[in-house]
Amino acid sequence: MITATNNPSKKEIKEIHLDILKWKSSLRFIEGEIQFINQLLNSYVFEPDTPNLFERLQEFKKQIEAIEKEMQNINQDIRTHESKLGGMLECDTISCDNFYYKNHTSVWRTFDDFYKNFSRSKSEIFLYAGGVLRKN
Repeated sequence: MITATNNPSKKEIKEIHLDILKWKSSLRFIEGEIQFINQLLNSYVFEPDTPNLFERLQEFKKQIEAIEKEMQNINQDIRTHESKLGGMLECDTISCDNFYYKNHTSVWRTFDDFYKNFSRSKSEIFLYAGGVLRKN
């Protein structure tokens, strides 16, 4: 799991930027995982006589679609957050700094929740798929 290091409200700009770079890297990796999962779910490697196979695969495809939409939103949030990072350099009050720290914490929590949900869904898909693969 990729998380913000230490307390986000006590970070230096450099540390905040490193968090952002980690999030972006993780999202690129997840994009590759999603591409693989989509190929798996749309392949013909499953035992065709598996009960409710079609329904389960459709359910997983919907989960992945929702994850992809959520990932687009998170990507946008991260880009917006990163573009505003320069504003922290111009802050000359504690309340101004607090605004940026609160925003960082919010983006961090959103990313962390997304990452946990994606990991759960991925595990569920792999456990199911592993149990219904063709034997030969």
